[in-house]
Amino acid sequence: MANPFTPTFGTSPALLVGRTPVIEEFGYALDAGPGAPGRALLLSGQRGVGKTALLNELEDEARRHGWVVISETALPGLVERISTDHLPRLLAEQDPRGKTRHRLSGITAPARLGGVSFDPEERHKRTPSIRSQLTELTDLLEQHHTGVVLTIDELSTDTLADLQLIAATVQHLFRENRAVAVIMAGLPQSVEALLDASGITFLRRALHHPLGAVSRDDVREGLTVPVEGAGRSWTGQALDTAVESTRGYPYMLQLVGFHAFRIADGTGERVIGEKAVGRAVERAIRDVSNLVHRPTISSLTAVEVAFLQAMAEDDGPSAMRDIAERMGKTPVYVAQYRRRLLDKHIIAAPAHGLVMLAMPGMREHLRAGPGGGSVHFW
Repeated sequence: MANPFTPTFGTSPALLVGRTPVIEEFGYALDAGPGAPGRALLLSGQRGVGKTALLNELEDEARRHGWVVISETALPGLVERISTDHLPRLLAEQDPRGKTRHRLSGITAPARLGGVSFDPEERHKRTPSIRSQLTELTDLLEQHHTGVVLTIDELSTDTLADLQLIAATVQHLFRENRAVAVIMAGLPQSVEALLDASGITFLRRALHHPLGAVSRDDVREGLTVPVEGAGRSWTGQALDTAVESTRGYPYMLQLVGFHAFRIADGTGERVIGEKAVGRAVERAIRDVSNLVHRPTISSLTAVEVAFLQAMAEDDGPSAMRDIAERMGKTPVYVAQYRRRLLDKHIIAAPAHGLVMLAMPGMREHLRAGPGGGSVHFW
């Protein structure tokens, strides 16, 4: 039986939960017309919070409104791909006069006798000017009362020049009240670095949605609906355990659901019980450790890692004064790293003076040391 969960980065889940307000806001902005703030969105969040899944859903929402979509990733050659691949294709599809036009090449007899010949000529020559191409495309789409949405995933300062050009282009199109929308997504540290760069003023005005954990009710729905759709069910206790184990982390939701369904399916059980969930959670945390925590830790500074290691000594929330003492630093010094880790959504602040690790399994990963993921978590 097909597993209804999809714990693979970049794929969309059977049921996307916890992101409805963002999707509805974007859909409304498409209908509201030029000037609606939801036509420029910036999504940020750590690995596994569902940035790409939400991006996919926003693209589908645009198509449901009749808009065309240019879907890209912030890799070298970004502007060139948009200008030489996506836009010529869309222009050819939308131009009612067709892909080519014909140029008079000669007259060999009176025209009424058919002595006029034409050579085909490319109507839309490929050009690096994405502004002129987007202007022409929006003119064509305006006839159908729709527009174009540009989405860019995995933001990085490695493509800063391309992103600066795109930001300037979209800003001009906005000023001309054209039907265009842009959505960009990336890791918090990448988004922060990009917004600090010059020539990105327009993006600083975009609606910024930092993506984090979803609610317990959302997790419960995200685990229950796909399983029931596949003709299975959970025991009450097993579902409670599965919900709590995810801590609202979307990737963990998919992993726990996937492994629990797989284990139950392997034994022929139609009801997922506690035993299957226990094994699923252990496997899911091991996967998260290898695929999420390890690259996350490697992207941090030595002091940020030391801060997290100091937190990992506690079994629950950590007091800031204890962290400062363990690190041998002053509270003022430690506070700046608290802010950095909060901005990156790696820790959370449940109460004044307290911080907690935001990602499930991070404490165990840190305690396991350099080999992270080699211990049993449950």
